[in-house]
This record gives sequence, C-alpha cells and structure tokens, in this order.
Amino acid sequence: MQPLAPPAAAQARPSLKPPPRPDAGIATLIDRAAHALQARRTLGLSPASLGLAAADWWGHLMSSPGKRLELAGEAARMAGLYANYVAQALQHQRGEADPACCIPTEDRDRRFRDPGWQRFPFNLLQQAFLLQQAWWRQATTGVRGVSKHHEQVVSFTARQMLDTMAPNNLLLTNPEVLELTLQSAGNNLLQGMGYLRDDLQRLASGAAPAGTERFVPGQQVAATPGRVVMRNRLAELIQYAPSTGAVHPEPVLIVPAWIMKYYILDLSPQNSLVRYLVDQGHTVFMISWKNPAGEDRDLGMHDYLEHGPLAALEMVQRICGPVPVHAAGYCLGGTLLAIAAAMLGARGDRRLATLSLLASQVDFTEPGELSLFIDDSQVSFLEDMMWAQGYLDTTQMAGAFQMLRSYDLIWSRMTHDYLMGQRRPPNDLMAWNADATRMPYRMHSEYLRGMYLNNDLAEGRWRVDGQAVSVEDAPQPWFVVGTESDHVAPWSSVYKIHLLAHSEITFVLTTGGHNAGIVSEPGHAGRHYHWGRREPGRPYLDPQHWLQQAAREEGSWWPRWSAWLAAHSSPPRDPPPLGVRGAASLGDAPGEYVLQR
Repeated sequence: MQPLAPPAAAQARPSLKPPPRPDAGIATLIDRAAHALQARRTLGLSPASLGLAAADWWGHLMSSPGKRLELAGEAARMAGLYANYVAQALQHQRGEADPACCIPTEDRDRRFRDPGWQRFPFNLLQQAFLLQQAWWRQATTGVRGVSKHHEQVVSFTARQMLDTMAPNNLLLTNPEVLELTLQSAGNNLLQGMGYLRDDLQRLASGAAPAGTERFVPGQQVAATPGRVVMRNRLAELIQYAPSTGAVHPEPVLIVPAWIMKYYILDLSPQNSLVRYLVDQGHTVFMISWKNPAGEDRDLGMHDYLEHGPLAALEMVQRICGPVPVHAAGYCLGGTLLAIAAAMLGARGDRRLATLSLLASQVDFTEPGELSLFIDDSQVSFLEDMMWAQGYLDTTQMAGAFQMLRSYDLIWSRMTHDYLMGQRRPPNDLMAWNADATRMPYRMHSEYLRGMYLNNDLAEGRWRVDGQAVSVEDAPQPWFVVGTESDHVAPWSSVYKIHLLAHSEITFVLTTGGHNAGIVSEPGHAGRHYHWGRREPGRPYLDPQHWLQQAAREEGSWWPRWSAWLAAHSSPPRDPPPLGVRGAASLGDAPGEYVLQR
C-alpha cells in the first residue's frame, strides 16, 4: 500500500468543542438537587421510570379480561400439577417410583443442578419456585397494549424479586449447603462470615475486592513492554515494543472503551491480544483513558474524540511516518472510532487504512439488556445524579451490570462465598472487571441521549464541529466482531453495520460474551467462530440467514484478524522508533492513567 499524507484540512482541523450551554434556572436546580438526593436511596434507578412501566402493565392487564382468565386458568393448571407432584413425592417416600417433574429446570439455570434438589422435601421447594417463576413470566409478557420497553422492565423486575426468594439462597432450604454444614460441623458458615466481614470492610473503605491485588497493571497484567508516547488531559498513548525483526509499515491503533481500563486487551501474557499482534509483526498503539474526577464534569464526547483517537492518530503518524493506520475499537471505543472515521471520510482524509470494531455498536435500535435502564425518565434521573457529583461512579455502573446477571454475579456468589465458605480466587479477567472507571457527567449524558435514546449516529444526526456525520462516508474495509452471548452489545445489533457501511465488511461471530468472546486467544478450549465477507454492492442478508451461510471455524478468531490486517498492509520492514526522536520520555507502559483510582 502507498503511504498517504494527511490532507491540509486535517492538519488545520478546527476545535471540536461545542458551544457552552446556558445555566439552568433556579427551579431546575432545585429539581436536580432533589433527584440527586433521591438517587442515593434508589441506587440510581428512577422510581418514576419503574412506576410508569408498572402502571402501563397493570392498567392494560386490568382492561384485558381474556388475559386475566388465561392467567387464572394457568394458575389452576399449575396448582393441579403441583398437587399431583406432591402426592407422588410422598408416595416415593414410601418406596414407590420417582415423581415426574411438573416443570423442568432450564438448561442455563444452574441453581438446582445439585442432586440434593431431587430429594424430599427440597424437590418440592424447587418445583414450587419454578412454577411460580413460569407463571410470572407469562403474567408480565404478552399483555396487549403494553409497550415493549415497559414489558421488558416489568418482566425484569419480577425476575429480580423472584431471584431474591429462590430457595437456594437460604441455609435451611439449600440441600447442598446443609450437607456441607453437617460435614464441616458449621466451619463453612464461620468461614463465610469471615468473608462477609472482609467484603463489608473493603466496601466501606473503597478497597478492591479480595484477591484482585494479585493482578497489578504492569506486572501480572498490562505487562506487554512499551512506552508512553503521548499524554493529554484525557488519554495516554502507549506504543508497544516490537518482538519481531521486521513489522508491517501500517501500525494498529486500538481505541478501548473508557468505561473500564484498557488492559482487557492486554491481560496476562498468554491471553493478551496486544502481545499476540506484536508477535505477528504488527506495530501496536493503545489509548489508555484517564479516570475522570469531579473537575472533569464538563468533558463531552467531542473532548473524547479530539483528545482520544484524533490526537492519537496524529502522534502515530509522527512516529511511523505518513502511512495509513489500521484503527480498531472495542465496545464504546468502537462507537467513538466510527464517529472519527465518518468525520475523516467526509473530509476526504484517508489516513485510516482499515476499521475494526470489536463488540461495538453503531446502530442502537436493539441495544440489548442495558436498554432496561435507558428511557427518558431514567436518563434524566442519571443526569441529575451525575450533575451533583460530576461523574457516574464505578459502583453505580457495577450495580446495573450485576442486576442484569443477578444470579451469576450476586446470588450465586453469596451462596458460594458466605454460606458454603468457598471463595473462588479471581482470575485476570475478574480482576480487570473490578477495576472500573468513572465517566464524566457531560460525556455520559451526551452518549446516552445521542446514541441509546435518539440513535443519532445511525440516523445521520450526530454532529462533529457543527456538521452531521455518517458512517457510510468511511470508505475503508471493515472487520467487525460480535459475540454469541453478549448482553451489552448483542451480535444482531453489532451486525447492523451492514446497513450503514457501503464498503467491504468481514463479519465474525465468535463464542463467548462481551468480554470473554474478545479475549479468545489461540488454544482457548471450546472456542469457535463463524465468518463471512460482504463485498460492496452485494444484497443485504439478515443476521439469521447470514449465520446459516457463514463458514464455521474451530478455535480463536485472532489469527483470522491478524491475517486480514496483514493482507491490507505492505510488506514488512524495519520497525519504527519508540516515540518521537528527541522527545522527552513519558515513562514506560502501562503508564500513569491506568493506575488511577
């Protein structure tokens, strides 16, 4: 590929800061202060949002006699099934045949897998719970007239309430815990109390979760050798040292999400995507975002764009020369990269060679389970909470994610740690997940409203420097990765890039979730992926038809991406210098920002 110099328009790029907003009136200030105070008691959830959803569901249910008759009939049917099951279970106690379950356990539900749940009387408890769960699922869905969003919120709330009452959460109704308690003479409960006391002390002091101190950035994780080559108010840029004698001239610039620390892509040496790319002969640069504080409250999406990918792109070309750059974005970083690519494409700036999105959304019409917490009422409530403190705190973000997977992240941990007294040691991915960052008030408000509520980028309303930008203006080939069990960016939503980009798209669907699917190193057991390429001008395929036609490959998708980058690069040559020659040293990787708390 021939080197491309940045056009004069790019070199003389004007400031991207939007005009300042006028101050709010006294009435608005009073309301916002009241909402912020209320948010402390509701963990950031808007009571009005929940109330609107409940009123929508209840009002339509009360005006639907047919649905109520159906639910009453279903309750009677389930009661009959349960009574029959109880009778069979009592007969089984007298030596007769095992009772047939009146409702099976779902394959993904791990709560009742222990054989003890098939013994009397615990089998009665788990069957009663599963029947109740099934009835409430039917009661909160399919009510004619209820909005889809409100139906999802009500169904989710009912599921959360039921999860708190599940029999596996209590000592006296959990056969596995009872058996362990008898075997250990109660030592498991003493051990669990110690774990609970330690966790409460850590929570009160703001200390990291137990065991995560074994994963220190720059030592056990984020340990790929490199140097910080740029630092500004929002970001550091890390350049990684080459591990091969020759490298492809076109460097790889990675834009991670700013909701967490960057080293999800540079975990332990054996599962570091950065180290893998470096070992394949690529020069890799990584943005490391600052952990913002109250004084950064007015930093917006424009600031993240200007101080993040655009500033990094200029520094990368200062170091590597006027060669095109492979740009990759993960999660929110991919959305920001798409904005940058659309802006540069509209200006005729051809400094980007290719674009790669890893579990990133550009169209937000199907944003996944996070949409449960996003409507006008909830966003306004969050804005007022952030307005009071200047940022969205890490604990407030973590609470929403834990609620989405309450069994995996809350109840199973409480049972395992506090009742069974068996704390699982964290791995590198778990330690990273606990190392969250804050988000500035203005940026997060703009992101939630512009993307989740209004879908401005996909619909051509997102503005940069006063001009609307469109992803279709980015002419580069795309490599896009979705993950099968992603609850943050569902792969069908990530796939919508096919409706927006007009250039070549290579799409990969890999096993795993939002994080584990991306951290999918070669040799990782049980991994496979589907992939396909859409040439420009080819007809659109919906996600399910694409999946039926896509090729299936065993193993990690990393080698395919590396080969794709190499195919869009020039032949290898001597590596570029580490940093700008003669510039003052900013320190070695992983830098300062990743260590901020």
